[in-house]
Amino acid sequence: MNQIFSWINLQDEKWSQRLRLKQENKLIWPAAVFFAHSGDSWFCLLALSVIWLFSKSFWHNHAALMGVATVSMAVIVLGIKFMVRRKRPEGEWGAIYRKSDPHSFPSGHAARTALLAVMAIGLGPAWFGWLLLIWAPAVSAARVITGLHYLSDVLVGIFVGAMGGILFLALSKLIMQIFPFAFL
Repeated sequence: MNQIFSWINLQDEKWSQRLRLKQENKLIWPAAVFFAHSGDSWFCLLALSVIWLFSKSFWHNHAALMGVATVSMAVIVLGIKFMVRRKRPEGEWGAIYRKSDPHSFPSGHAARTALLAVMAIGLGPAWFGWLLLIWAPAVSAARVITGLHYLSDVLVGIFVGAMGGILFLALSKLIMQIFPFAFL
């Protein structure tokens, strides 16, 4: 069994290295950096907070529900990261991530953006769901391209986030009852 895991890990490292870009690539690197940062938790929560503060009914409730789900997903991902404790790939770019969160499995960015994409599809409108459905894989790919994650980190992150999105959609009425102040 150990040999199987070693082989899988080796393949994961190989594929991740193949997908990684050099910073000298002036065409794609800036876009990768943009997308890698766009899935930051503080950015997502700030955007949801602005929508929540300055909108009424439909968008206000969506932002509240997605905010509760985002914070909950962060707790879930951190719990998994502290259990698994997989070190990030070696690299120079992304020092803030490497210092504040040295563990890479699963990718919190991939989980968060997949969660938000699934919830946007479920909550609507359709254009919003499609927009996040395009954005989420771009963020996940950027995390590998910039060398902050292995491919398996983002694949598992996407799975965890998508399952979380389905779960939070199913529990949305209960969440509204538990946190009624957020939906006023």
